[in-house]
Amino acid sequence: MSLSHFDEKSGVVNCQTPWGRWWQNVQEVHVEIDLPPGTRSKDLKIKIEPTFIECSRGNGTILKGELFSVVHSPPTSVWTLEENRLLHILLSKATYSGKEFVWEALLKDGTYAPDLLTLNEMRKKIDLEKFQMEVSTVIFIL
Repeated sequence: MSLSHFDEKSGVVNCQTPWGRWWQNVQEVHVEIDLPPGTRSKDLKIKIEPTFIECSRGNGTILKGELFSVVHSPPTSVWTLEENRLLHILLSKATYSGKEFVWEALLKDGTYAPDLLTLNEMRKKIDLEKFQMEVSTVIFIL
């Protein structure tokens, strides 16, 4: 069973933001930015670095800052424009062991942090996902 199948079955725990939403699983952080209809990819400037992200449209910055934790640079972290109105950014976590399984905010300074209930739900979902991965590994070894 793939992790994408896991997400489909268990749903995602969104953290709502002024520009859209973000969520995470063990290995990835997903960012969705709502854009005006008719937005084209050439209207966007997306910069993804291991510890930094910047997204702008035209002259306006939508999202900019130091990420909560380290991610892989492109091509592992990617972005797509869906239906000319939704920017989807997939950030591949560079480290996902120990406490860093769960990002407590999108940015290191605490910006776009989920409320405590949402954070608790994120933790539970990731714990369940880790358990599923461990069980799958044990079954595979047997």
